[in-house]
Amino acid sequence: MFTTRPELIGTFGVVGSTHWLATAVGMSVLEKGGNAFDAAVAAGFALQIVEPHLNGPGGEVPLIIHDARQDETEVICGQGPAPAGATLDHYTGLGLDVVPGTGLLAAVVPGAFGAWMLLLRDRGTMPLRDVLAPAIALARDGFAVVPNITATINEVAELFRDEWTGSADLYLPDGAPPAAGTLFRNPVLADTYERILREAEAAAGDRDGQIEAARRAFYEGFIAEAIGRYCAEREMMDSSGERHGGVLTADDMAGWRATVEAPLTYDYDAGGHTYTVCKTGPWGQGPVFLQQLALLSGFGIDAMDPAGADFVHTVVECAKLAFADREAFYGDPDFVDVPLDVLLSDDYNAPRRDLVGAKASLEMRPGTIEGFGGKLILRDIDDDDPAMSAAMGTGEPTIAKLGETRGDTCHLDVIDRDGNMVSATPSGGWLQSSPVVPELGFCLSNRAQMFWLEDGLPATLAPDKRPRTTLTPSFALRDGAPYMAFGTPGGDQQDQWSLTFFLRHVHFGLNLQEAIDAPAFHSAHFPSSFYPRGWKPGHLNVEGRFDDVAINELEKRGHIVTVENDWSLGRLSAATRDDGVLKVAANARGMQGYAAGR
Repeated sequence: MFTTRPELIGTFGVVGSTHWLATAVGMSVLEKGGNAFDAAVAAGFALQIVEPHLNGPGGEVPLIIHDARQDETEVICGQGPAPAGATLDHYTGLGLDVVPGTGLLAAVVPGAFGAWMLLLRDRGTMPLRDVLAPAIALARDGFAVVPNITATINEVAELFRDEWTGSADLYLPDGAPPAAGTLFRNPVLADTYERILREAEAAAGDRDGQIEAARRAFYEGFIAEAIGRYCAEREMMDSSGERHGGVLTADDMAGWRATVEAPLTYDYDAGGHTYTVCKTGPWGQGPVFLQQLALLSGFGIDAMDPAGADFVHTVVECAKLAFADREAFYGDPDFVDVPLDVLLSDDYNAPRRDLVGAKASLEMRPGTIEGFGGKLILRDIDDDDPAMSAAMGTGEPTIAKLGETRGDTCHLDVIDRDGNMVSATPSGGWLQSSPVVPELGFCLSNRAQMFWLEDGLPATLAPDKRPRTTLTPSFALRDGAPYMAFGTPGGDQQDQWSLTFFLRHVHFGLNLQEAIDAPAFHSAHFPSSFYPRGWKPGHLNVEGRFDDVAINELEKRGHIVTVENDWSLGRLSAATRDDGVLKVAANARGMQGYAAGR
């Protein structure tokens, strides 16, 4: 089978990510003697620089890691919570019925920095200066602008000039967006990270002490103070069409720590193996991947054509059921009791599986579990609706194309020769979603838009509550041995594109690159996690590389099919380890993702 590039095979180390420079940074750390955790941290900070339209220092990151020495698989939660001032009364008192997707009201505590520091301190080996150095160099010396950065800034240039002038100062040098292929620099952000290093090294002489001092500088020091002042003193235009100040304070940041937890798992049999798939808890959408597996385990996937109508129909109809449960049940488990044992049980999924019929469902059909769940909010939004114009810059796109300005996400996977493994999905702090804090050189998260402003729902807004993030790295063991780290950007599509990749790999024997390159699809049937929170019942997006027979059959079954560009859906990367042999692959769509290894 022809692929866009080879599946890479080695024994020393492999890195895959959504940008070639981050992959190169991660690989260079491995070559210098760092482990997979050092490499992931360095690559993660590099992504903040080279993909500022996709993530930033003010964003968030969940990680799934495997420590070979300890034989432990863990989730690190780098999803910050809502500020103390983020109450229903405050937001509804402003006349809002949904949280704006852009601006300062959507900001939550930035979680990425704390998560990366926790990983580096507890699992890494290298000094903080060594892992931050590549990102600082890219920010100070410059990196080549990819076309989508230029297109993104173009779409919001008027907003920057008229309202977000700090963003204009950085992203409209000489009054215009930087041209694709030219070098772009962010010296203010380079200075911010250099100051963190200076303060950390002045505070402690040992590695762990410096990492902790850096965390304090971010969450209790000059960065938290600058963010708190900015939110308190400014009122900025947002997607509601009004100017609002923020509620995020320095105290909110000082009170937060990244946390470690056990992954949620599900055992799935395919190809003569048992795969234990690991995901985050229901503070993210990760369990929906496992719910889809629980439904699909009752179908004869092996007998289907991986690019045929039966396969697409079955996967999509199961996705509709699982994502309906996401809407009904998922929320921060510190606030909401989510019945995951039931949702993943055979007794629950057997009758749910019977709901998958020959025709596409146009209904939202969550399950019923006594004492759990909440009502569904279904907002009909058309592409021509004015709210969609206001939504630009607010959320992760379904389609990769120039001129699309909705924020997206990054992903990276790393495995070293000792078998340490990382799957991470950084996001948030997009340049087009929140104004730049001038003295820091970066903007804030807009993840609070995933809360609802209706009382009594699992994902209702509340102070100190985590938004039900779409960010969802994936990890799998095979027959009990750590096997694969994988994932993709894409908002609500992450646990659709990643699932399809996984099924094609484990059921049909496609190698990593073949499974990534295979024609992709996803459903838009359920409510979007992003402002303005609309849904499109029965809508199915497929790449144009599906043949006409499959597309026509899907339409006959009642799917409302939109045929997208041939290479437009998904930005996956993946890496495996099997008996010391390492493999890695990355997505060609968007012409940014690359893998490296030896």
